[in-house]
Amino acid sequence: MMYIYLSGPPSKLYEESSEVKVTVRPGMALEDMSKEALSDPEKFWAEQARGLDWHRQWDRVLDWNPPFARWFSGGLLNASVNCLDRHVTTETKNKAAIIWESESGESRTLTYFQLYRYVNRFANVLKGLGVQKGDRVTIYMPMVPELPVAMLACARIGATHSVVFSGFSSQALVDRVNDAQSKVIVTADGGFRKGKLVDLKRVVDESLAQTPSVQHVVVFRRAGNDVRMGPKDVWWHEAIEKAPMFCPPEMVESTHPLYILYTSGTTGKPKGVMHGTAGYLVHLYATAKWVFDFNKSDIFFCTADIGWVTGHSYIVYAPLMHGITEIMYDGAPDYPRPDRYWAVAEKHGATILYTTPTALRMYMKYGDAIPNSFDLSFLRLLGTVGEPINPEVWQWYFTTIGKERCPIIDTWWQTETGGIMLSACTGVDFVPMKPGSATFPVPGVDAVVVDDSGSPVPPGTKGYLVVRKPWPGMLLSLWGDDEKYRKTYWSKFEGVYYPGDYALVDKDGYLWLLGRADDVLKVAGHRLGTMELESAFVAHKAIAEAAVASRPDSTKGESIIAFLVAKEGVAASDALRKDIVEHIRKTVGPIATPDEVYFVGKLPKTRSGKIMRRLLKAIASGDKIGDITTLEDGAAIDEVRHAYDELKKAVG
Repeated sequence: MMYIYLSGPPSKLYEESSEVKVTVRPGMALEDMSKEALSDPEKFWAEQARGLDWHRQWDRVLDWNPPFARWFSGGLLNASVNCLDRHVTTETKNKAAIIWESESGESRTLTYFQLYRYVNRFANVLKGLGVQKGDRVTIYMPMVPELPVAMLACARIGATHSVVFSGFSSQALVDRVNDAQSKVIVTADGGFRKGKLVDLKRVVDESLAQTPSVQHVVVFRRAGNDVRMGPKDVWWHEAIEKAPMFCPPEMVESTHPLYILYTSGTTGKPKGVMHGTAGYLVHLYATAKWVFDFNKSDIFFCTADIGWVTGHSYIVYAPLMHGITEIMYDGAPDYPRPDRYWAVAEKHGATILYTTPTALRMYMKYGDAIPNSFDLSFLRLLGTVGEPINPEVWQWYFTTIGKERCPIIDTWWQTETGGIMLSACTGVDFVPMKPGSATFPVPGVDAVVVDDSGSPVPPGTKGYLVVRKPWPGMLLSLWGDDEKYRKTYWSKFEGVYYPGDYALVDKDGYLWLLGRADDVLKVAGHRLGTMELESAFVAHKAIAEAAVASRPDSTKGESIIAFLVAKEGVAASDALRKDIVEHIRKTVGPIATPDEVYFVGKLPKTRSGKIMRRLLKAIASGDKIGDITTLEDGAAIDEVRHAYDELKKAVG
C-alpha cells in the first residue's frame, strides 16, 4: 500500500493499493537503513561496493584527510568492464543497451554486445593515437551513441575523459582543453538543434591555434556537411575500420580520475570537477538501485545532455552498470512539436522518465491535450532533476503524465556530488510523497540544514544545506587546484561540505530546497528564496513559468522583479498583472510584493534547462550581460529586454 500526498504539504492523503509495485527490503525501512549506514559508514559502503566487479579488492574503505576523501584505496577495477564486460557473458549480451533517437525521428539501437565491440575498437583507435593511462581526452560531440562510446573507450584504457557540452563556443572549448591539457579532441562534423546545423568541427578548428597540447582530432561523420580536414584530423569511420575488436582493459586504482567535468561560474575560469573511479561508480550503482529500483524490463528515459553530470551519471554509467535499456534523445523537447518527450516515451515504451522541472513547466504551458494524446501507460516511475520542482508542476506531472499511478522522485545533487544525494528511494521503501520536497537523504548521506553558525536549525526554519560526512561519489578535488576546492566547498563551515543551497526541514523531517543561497533575496531584512517566490507565481492559474530576479533598492535592500510566461491562450494585461500581485500578497505575504512584473514569451535558459537568473538581474539593474555561451536561445534575452523597455515607457 502506498500513500501519496496530493498537495504540499497537505493533510489529505491519497491511497493507492493496486497499480504501483514497490520493492521493500525485508525488515528494513528506509529510516532503519539510513541509521545503519551512518552508524558504520565504512561497513555500509563496503557492502554496496560488492555490487561491482573488482580486479583487486580494496585494502581500506576510506582514507579521510579532510577535505580529501580517498575511497576503496588499494582496489583495482575498470569502469568499462563494469558497464559492458560483466554483461556480455550473460543473458544481457543481446539486450538493447542504447535506443537512440534524433529530433527528426531517426533511430538506432545498440545491444550490449554491439556496444562492447564498439567501445573496444574505439579504445584501440585512441591507443593508436598515442593515448595512454592518465592522458586527458576532450569529447565535444552531439548527443549520439558515439559520445558514450568515446567516454567508455577512454575509461577502458585508463585515460581521463573531459566532455565539453556541444553548445559551448570555441573560447569555452579552449579554456577547458588547456586546463586539462588534453592530448586528443573527439568531435563530429556537426550536429543538429531545432533543425539547424551546429558546426562543431568549425568550432574545434578555431580552437586549435590556442590549444597546443592537442595532437589529434577524431571526427565522427554525423551531419554530412563539408568540413576541412587538417593535418591533425582523423575520420572516426576510417580509423575504427582498421581497429582490432578487443582492447584489454587497463585496471586502474580506485582513486584514478575517471573524468573531469567543468562547471561554469558567473566570473572567473570554469572549475574542473574531478571524479575518481571506484567511489563514483559505487555511489551511482547504489543510488540507481535505491532511487529508480531498476529491473531487467526497464526502459529508462533520462532527458539530460551528456555534456552535464546527469548525463554522465544516469545515462552512461549507472544504467549500463545495471544492464538496463536506456533511451538517448538528441534534440530539443519542443521541436518540431512540443511533444517530443511524450512521443519518444510512447514509441519506445519508456518505464521511467527522468527530466527537469523546466521542461515540465514548458510542456504545461501547452495544456493537457498534447500529452493526453500519447499512450504513456508503460511509465511506472517519474523523476525530476536539475532544480527544485514547484508543487503545482509536481501535481501536473503526477496527474497528467503519471495518471495518478506513478510515484515521483524529486532528486537533489550536483556535479560535485557525483550522484543523487536527496531523494525518495522506491527500491528500498516507500514513504508518503510531498509535492516539491526532495524527501530525505539517501542512505549513507549525512545531510542537514544549518544556520549561519553551522548549528542545525529547528523544523520550518530556512538555512543552508550541508553534508557532514564524506560519501563515495564526492569529487576528488578540482583539477589542478586543491586550494580552490578547499575554499569553495569546505571553508564556510568547518569540516562539512557546503553545496551553496538554501533549504528547510519540515516537522516530518522532509527536506525542501529553496534555490541557490546566492539566489536568496534580502527584502527589508527578510530572506526570500527565488524558488519559493517562483512557485507562488506558477501557482497562479494564468502562469506557466516564472523567474525572479532583484535590483538594489536604497530602502528595502533589494526589490523583487518578476518575469512571467503566461499559459497558452492567456493575454498579458495590466489587469492580470494586478491580479498576480494580489495573489503573491495573499499566498506569500506583503513582504514578497513584486515591484515590477514583466510578461515574456520565453525565459533565458541554458541548454540543460536552467533559468539564467543572472541575465535577468543584469537587465533589470542595467548591468553588463556577461558570458552567454551556455544560453539556449539568444532571442529570449531580446524578448526580456523588449518587455522591460516597453513597460518602462508605459509607466514613464
